Amino acid sequence: MTNTKGYRRGTRYMFSRAFKTNGTIPLGTYLKVYKRGDIVDIKGNGAVQKGMPHKSYHGRTGRIYNVTPHAVGVIVNKRVGGRIIAKRINVRVEHIKHSNCRLDFLKRVKKNEAAKKEAKEGGKKQECKRIVSIYTR
Repeated sequence: MTNTKGYRRGTRYMFSRAFKTNGTIPLGTYLKVYKRGDIVDIKGNGAVQKGMPHKSYHGRTGRIYNVTPHAVGVIVNKRVGGRIIAKRINVRVEHIKHSNCRLDFLKRVKKNEAAKKEAKEGGKKQECKRIVSIYTR
């Protein structure tokens, strides 16, 4: 038997809802504020078929470039052949959420600034660069 070639092929578990999360979508999903430049994670919600991203964008992180009343435009990097193309997709707000990667960066900046201020009061210089650990075999 040959494989099917449908648009949602191989998404049996990808777009299924988790245990005890079936039914109506919480209102907080619709009340979140998205602005241009925000970093978001794309995750298709099986309860809403409208504005669902293609399965190739599921789990990807992108940057918002356009905001409409029910959807947002997201720039996502997609690998096509041997190159990476910045694709622009329109996705409804049910299928995205704010990414934590930006929060980690802001937390690190805040910690570095506090460490620099403390070192300056003590008359020392604080090194804030991330150190890459090299593993040897």
